Amino acid sequence: MESLTIAAVTKAFPAKPRAHVALDGIDLAIRPGELFFLLGASGCGKTTLLRCIAGLETPTSGQIRFGERDVTRLPPHLREAAMVFQSYALWPHLTVGQNVAFGLEERKVPRDEVARRTAEALAGVRMGDLADRGIDQLSGGQQQRVALARALVVRPRVLLLDEPLSNLDAQLRVEMRREIRRIVKENGLTAIYVTHDQEEALAMADRMAVLHRGKLAQVGTPEQIYRRPDNAHVAKFIGETNLLAGKATSVDATGADIATAAGALRATFGAAGWRPAAGEAVQVSVRPEGWALAEGEAPDAIRGVITDQVYLGQRAQLTVRTDLGELQVLRLNPEGPAPVGAAVGLVARAENAIVLPA
Repeated sequence: MESLTIAAVTKAFPAKPRAHVALDGIDLAIRPGELFFLLGASGCGKTTLLRCIAGLETPTSGQIRFGERDVTRLPPHLREAAMVFQSYALWPHLTVGQNVAFGLEERKVPRDEVARRTAEALAGVRMGDLADRGIDQLSGGQQQRVALARALVVRPRVLLLDEPLSNLDAQLRVEMRREIRRIVKENGLTAIYVTHDQEEALAMADRMAVLHRGKLAQVGTPEQIYRRPDNAHVAKFIGETNLLAGKATSVDATGADIATAAGALRATFGAAGWRPAAGEAVQVSVRPEGWALAEGEAPDAIRGVITDQVYLGQRAQLTVRTDLGELQVLRLNPEGPAPVGAAVGLVARAENAIVLPA
């Protein structure tokens, strides 16, 4: 297992009228054996950061270390990192076994060891009986497994994965999520995984970093990122949320009372520990499942009218028109449809309402 440290890494690309800064002072410490995700919208810098770690790009400034070893300006083949590309990048004229063995042969590993390690790598991804199969005879999921085996066979210090599941259908992506996590953990690898798929990251990551315009927006576990976002960008990007405009009326050690156009809310602070001042304009993030339908004349309820309902079996998503705009509300295990046009009250417990900077 290998730790990975990224210290004040900046990457600027020449452009007119001024350089484009793809990475702006990134600091990350990734633990040995961690499956760490880089997450963000297109153009946020996540793939550029992965390419800097791999040695395919050189940072303009800053340092990258594998353990105590400074690899910032080492060429890719000296870093002992292996990369799995979105396109798999398999040789179509070679068999499965030959594709996996290629990296070992380039390193002049003895022939009997090449055969043994190739067989072990294929067995590890459950492809041991397909070593003689042609690449064009494989499904997308099987090709993904071959790409993983090819990366694992060289025994990398760090495994890098660049949107490896984006070319697969939905059901196969779910299966391969479990497989990739199993492979990483069974092999004791430190892995960096780039994706824009929030669900993929929440399902697989030990920790994740959300990037926004070349900067770190938040770093944490999936639960921390989802339940305690630091800012509105993270709240909107990870899952679905309702952002409510309001003003902090009082602030104490446990949270803040927020006045909104539709009523008062008690809200909890986000993960970063930011605190608003009394009287300060704020936003409050409430996930759709954070709302409950009020019973009776609850005095603290936000009043509204149901304008739409989408029934999804074990859950139903309501759209409720309020003085704060349309809010999304998730009902779990609904006994029946909520009538469109019905007046309802919405309440959110303090732990489900996160106060954020305006």
